[in-house]
Amino acid sequence: MLDALREIHDFLPCRTPERWIQNALAAQDVMLIDHAHCEKKAASTALSLMYRYVDNPDLLNKMSRLAREELRHFEQVLAIMGQRGVTYGHLTPARYAAGLREPVRTEDPDKLVDVLIVGAIIEARSCERFAALAPHLDNTLADFYQGLLKSEARHYQDYLKLAEDAAGEPVAGRVAVFLERERRLIEESDTVFRFHSGPVG
Repeated sequence: MLDALREIHDFLPCRTPERWIQNALAAQDVMLIDHAHCEKKAASTALSLMYRYVDNPDLLNKMSRLAREELRHFEQVLAIMGQRGVTYGHLTPARYAAGLREPVRTEDPDKLVDVLIVGAIIEARSCERFAALAPHLDNTLADFYQGLLKSEARHYQDYLKLAEDAAGEPVAGRVAVFLERERRLIEESDTVFRFHSGPVG
């Protein structure tokens, strides 16, 4: 697992700011609610790709597995919230996902390549944040987040491999475009705390 985390640290353009970690520790109810939303959105994204690209067997298999895992994680977050008396409800989304998707091209296969790259970056950042948070959390939540690292790291790798397959060539140039945008979204101050927001305050 350490090798996978090291690979993700090498891939991402920056680490999570310490101020964001403090934001998260001060708002753990919001962190859990938004984490649940993130797992549900990840499953929805995987299913959407399955519906759109029915002629891509490798994508269908990987996204089917990913959707099942993300929904299981969603159920696990809800269970932890229930144990802590945290009510699941609506939250306004962070600017992160929409901001990351702005450079996505509009025509396939370029669109698919870009969507898959965005998926890889989101999964990598989730993994990095679980690892960053775990040492600061109570044992139950720390164990849960540590347990998510392996699957999130694999999801990142799956998305990146699918992007290269869709492009038919290395995608480092496109990845660099999205990583630079991701760095700004992670490092610049945000107005509201979310699991993928920048630091607040």
